[in-house]
Amino acid sequence: MTDEPLERWAARRQGRLRKPGELKAIPLGTGPQRAAHVDPDAPRLILEWDGFAWQVLMTVENYSAACQILNPAPQPQQRPEPAPPKQPGRHRKP
Repeated sequence: MTDEPLERWAARRQGRLRKPGELKAIPLGTGPQRAAHVDPDAPRLILEWDGFAWQVLMTVENYSAACQILNPAPQPQQRPEPAPPKQPGRHRKP
């Protein structure tokens, strides 16, 4: 059995880990925790992974609001202003 180089192992491990800033929502309903869509009107707790533990970020009123926080609509990209047309130099004839 050959040993794996530390750099390769660290890269493989980093790919499996959660990324800081990842969000998740858990229902705050009574009873055991169930699938998110089972009780859509129950309030949700939004948690953020800080690299070491889940931290409370906010609470929202229902499943729909949690989905909007977890999956925001993409923002339209602004197009750069077109460059003005180049003026011919004085030495050139039109």
